[in-house]
Amino acid sequence: MPEMIFVVRWPDGARTECYSPSLVIEDYFAPGTDYALDDFLARARTALGIASARVEQKYGFACSRANAELARIEATAQAFANDAAARVRVEGFER
Repeated sequence: MPEMIFVVRWPDGARTECYSPSLVIEDYFAPGTDYALDDFLARARTALGIASARVEQKYGFACSRANAELARIEATAQAFANDAAARVRVEGFER
């Protein structure tokens, strides 16, 4: 199963490399695009959920690494939850 890293720039300028066990991430994010925090989180939940389900379908168990990545994304996003103008940029993809 092809893995992918998607690079995220948080509202405070911090850069994070995020893991996906599937290329489905490309269906939910476009490189160089800014997303409102809530939209980014909804897309990440959906994409990483699908990616984990694909692993489960192929190997018989969910992808714990995808689930951990989503938890890390959600924890990082908490710092910006009170900022209605917070935007997250997806800088690109690495394979």
